[in-house]
Amino acid sequence: MTPFWITGPWTILTVLGLLHCFSFTWSEASRTSGTISGGTKEEEGPSSLERVKRGWVWNQFFVVEEYTGTEPLYVGKIHTDSDEGEGNIKYTISGEGAGSIFIIDELTGDIHATQRLDREEKAFYTLRAQARDRLSNDPLEPESEFVIKVQDINDSEPQFLEGPYIGSVAELSPIGTSVMKVTASDADDPTYGSSARVVYSVLDGEKFFTVERHTGIIMTAVADLDRETQDRYELVVKATDMAGQMGGLSGSTTVTIVITDVNDNPPRFPQKMYQFSVSEGAAVGTPVGRVIATDADMGENTDMSYLIKEGGELFKVTTDAETQEAVVSIKKLLDFESKRTHNVVVEAVNKHVDPRFVDLGSFRDQTIVRVSVSDIDEPPIFQPADGTTMEVQEDAKVGSVVGIVTARDPDVTNKKVRLTIDRTTDQDLIFHIDPDSGAITLGKILDRETAGWHNITVKAVEADNHSMVSYSPVSIRILDVNDNPPELATPYEASVCEDAKPGQLIHTISVVDKDEPQSGHRFLFTLAPDAASSRHFTLWDVKDDTAGIRTQRSGFNRHEQNVYFLPILVVDSGPPSLSSTGTLTIHVCGCDTGAIQSCNATAYVMSAALSPGALIALLVCMLILIVLVLLILTLKRHRKGQRMAEDEEDMRDNVIKYNDEGGGEQDTEAYDMSALRNLYDFPEAKTCDSGPDIRSLPQWIQANRVSLGADGATAAAATTDFSLFKGYIRKKVEQADADLTVPPYDSFQTYAFEGASSPALSLSSIHTLSNTSEQDFSYLHDWGPRFRQLAGYYAPGNREEDGS
Repeated sequence: MTPFWITGPWTILTVLGLLHCFSFTWSEASRTSGTISGGTKEEEGPSSLERVKRGWVWNQFFVVEEYTGTEPLYVGKIHTDSDEGEGNIKYTISGEGAGSIFIIDELTGDIHATQRLDREEKAFYTLRAQARDRLSNDPLEPESEFVIKVQDINDSEPQFLEGPYIGSVAELSPIGTSVMKVTASDADDPTYGSSARVVYSVLDGEKFFTVERHTGIIMTAVADLDRETQDRYELVVKATDMAGQMGGLSGSTTVTIVITDVNDNPPRFPQKMYQFSVSEGAAVGTPVGRVIATDADMGENTDMSYLIKEGGELFKVTTDAETQEAVVSIKKLLDFESKRTHNVVVEAVNKHVDPRFVDLGSFRDQTIVRVSVSDIDEPPIFQPADGTTMEVQEDAKVGSVVGIVTARDPDVTNKKVRLTIDRTTDQDLIFHIDPDSGAITLGKILDRETAGWHNITVKAVEADNHSMVSYSPVSIRILDVNDNPPELATPYEASVCEDAKPGQLIHTISVVDKDEPQSGHRFLFTLAPDAASSRHFTLWDVKDDTAGIRTQRSGFNRHEQNVYFLPILVVDSGPPSLSSTGTLTIHVCGCDTGAIQSCNATAYVMSAALSPGALIALLVCMLILIVLVLLILTLKRHRKGQRMAEDEEDMRDNVIKYNDEGGGEQDTEAYDMSALRNLYDFPEAKTCDSGPDIRSLPQWIQANRVSLGADGATAAAATTDFSLFKGYIRKKVEQADADLTVPPYDSFQTYAFEGASSPALSLSSIHTLSNTSEQDFSYLHDWGPRFRQLAGYYAPGNREEDGS
């Protein structure tokens, strides 16, 4: 059946006209009478009802979209009650599309659409209508707003805006399992008709999946989806509007559905038996071979673990995390002679088993790994393999048999084995072994107290192949015999007070025994026969390998006897019983309320002779002696300081040098003149009250002793000869010049004599020819030949005396 809008625009116009007329008639019928402009009442019909002034008469307008006619499409009519059809009213419109899309007849108010409209672009238009007086252009009615709505037609097909789609579902999912949802959009008006009512269907792949007609939910249609058979499906889903009726528009999209894996396949070994070979000499942990089980699943569903169902005593299996292989390795050493072929049953088990599929079968598989052991030449083996422990009495004689060590060749040939002792473990040659029988004998006397155990190593070598060597530890325990007598633990000493009472315990003694009898030690304590009748002390056996010493009388006196020696006899339990005698030294001491004060008789006499006052006097004397010694040392140090100060003030001994790079003029230790001063003793001159002050003369001049008598006469001593002094200095200078080990001394600055005369004139005021001075310079004649010329200048009257 063809839709009604397809028959042509005239049908649509007819329908719209009827709607318009119906609207107009309804408007007229619903009005009541009103007042006219003149104020009079107008009667209409038999009822003579009053009529009011009528206004706009029109409703909302509709226009069909996608109109393809050649003439403008009639939209509707606007009209006012004041229009009496005389053409005095002018109708105008304004707003959206006015004048371009929509035009109006000014006289009749008819509105037409001049362009093709699309509801999907714009669904309605809002305009304003105005009625004016044609002559005066005055508005007759207030401006009113109206809407022109675009009427929808089914011109847009459904579209899948989010396609293409990709979804997933687990394999073996039940029928009706939701996979995903697809949605199609239709641009038509969903509130008008069925243009936007979309329904869904599957075009391709409907055998495995269905889609819910109204919601677009895709679901499984079968329950046997198998990822291992097909892991993805391509569907074509169609969306049709008009609720699927004839004439509806449609769109389609592609949906890819991925089948995800579940653990529905058990592991399987490609082979039911694997064969490997390994040498019997292979070490523990050596890999024998690798096997692997396959799994049709993927991801973690293929994770598996391996275990040994049979043969786990000698072999073990581990899983390689990267390759998922089962690695069969040796757990214990193999023996070709014992068993040459081993069948190991290895089982593969899935780690992640889905309980939903346990009814599909067992998710495990088994295979047989056959391991063949190859023979090699092996070294001898000992019996027992972990070593031997032997025992021997320490009093056994040399040559006695301690024990027997057994070793054999494990190979089928059973070659002869020779035994020896590794001498690095028996350097003292205490033991010997028979190379054929393995009997170990003693080579020396044993002493358990020196060494209670001996650990040796026995070596077994094949007679025909010395590279086949084995070693076995042998521990030999030396059994004890009673060959050491008991002894006192220490050289005991005890003390007893002079006022001790009878029966008083003064000391406890114990003993040691180097032997270790299996039944334990038991000792008997008694006094030696020569002390059994002692009247001073008794021995008390405590019965726990100790004994106590008690006093037998009272009233000890250390001045009479201050030391007692008590012999004690100790006997062990044997067999045979051995004994020894030890001496206990007992000192008699003076005690004060039970506390020992002194155990020496001499010291007691001395302490009694010295009273406290004597001790204090002795200490005072020692203190006085210490003070005297300190005073003497202080005085000696003071005198030594004074002499050092005087020596420092005597500057005449120094020889100053200027020709070296030393201290210069500040070096006052350049030359020691003490040897020169020892040649002559020139004491300082002393003068009387009258005459010149001779203390100002140099110290090396022998001053003349002058004595003044009552008559004023003076006596002068002979002048000292200085030629020897000059010769000595010259000799020292020559020695210094000839000595190459000391720096050269080119010049001497001495203060012992004035030296030779200088050709330079003197700047002194003494060098004057004036003799008008009234000062008496007669004392210059007493200064010696060096000052003779000076005396001649200032005391010429005394030359004759000098010449005599």
